[in-house]
Amino acid sequence: MTRMPSSGAPQGLPAPPPLGAAALPPGTYDGRLVLVTGGGTGLGRAIAAEFARLGAAVLIVGRRKEHLASAREELAAVEGAGPVTAATCDIRDPERIAEVFDAAGAAHGGLPDVLVNNAAANFPSPAEELTPNGWRAVVDITLNGTFFMTREFGRRHLAAGTPGSVLAVDASYAWTGGPGFAHSAAAKAGVRNLVETLAVEWGPYGIQVNGLVPGLMPHDDMTPDIRSQLDRAEDPGARQPALRVGAPRELGWAATFLASPYARFVSGHTLVVDGANWQRRDLVNAPVATVREQLGRGPFEAG
Repeated sequence: MTRMPSSGAPQGLPAPPPLGAAALPPGTYDGRLVLVTGGGTGLGRAIAAEFARLGAAVLIVGRRKEHLASAREELAAVEGAGPVTAATCDIRDPERIAEVFDAAGAAHGGLPDVLVNNAAANFPSPAEELTPNGWRAVVDITLNGTFFMTREFGRRHLAAGTPGSVLAVDASYAWTGGPGFAHSAAAKAGVRNLVETLAVEWGPYGIQVNGLVPGLMPHDDMTPDIRSQLDRAEDPGARQPALRVGAPRELGWAATFLASPYARFVSGHTLVVDGANWQRRDLVNAPVATVREQLGRGPFEAG
């Protein structure tokens, strides 16, 4: 039993096991192929590493060759990893997606067993300043791209009569709305709905579909706008109920569990890995600051 210090001071949630530890038995994914979109950077790279650590062959997909090359080298060095391959792909292009699946079959001798939809686009903006192109770019990558990847995965497994597992990285504002992120919040709400819809449609054919929501997990590949917001916050960990931020590997452990044989009866579920931060409510609400104020912008001027 964990005991509080005699002072009774809050301690937060314990730190995770070290990088390199595994939450599942070694070899859990031996002989299985895992495809991770956005796998060349950030959380996608961390997720891919945990599958590789458990013996999976990994195919990372992204738009930038330099990121994929670096990630491939790193993943190939993970102890226990199967073969690691990479493919450039704009997930907004269904024809290119089909080519990636064809190439995966040729290189690995079969379909991906697990699809991790991690690729997304985002940037902060008041809704009144969102351009049509900005809106389309985020929705096309985050929602349409996720559907196109998942549709290709599902069609091929349905035709082959084989089981599979889909994970979609989502966001907590899919439930709550996301002031300053109207485009991303709307797209992520669509992704959550896809998880719940396809889990029912494809469950009879052995395909499970789940969602995964990360909390604040700083990493080297954070976009400049998100990094600048984080840098402006004094002690980000103290702003979380856990009294610490998350580690990217913690999201990887959750992903490997949800797609594993030990979670076969879990489908249509979205697992939030954020130390309860999205459920936090203050007893007394702080004064409202508009999104424009939070982003350091003056009054809106049309045109």
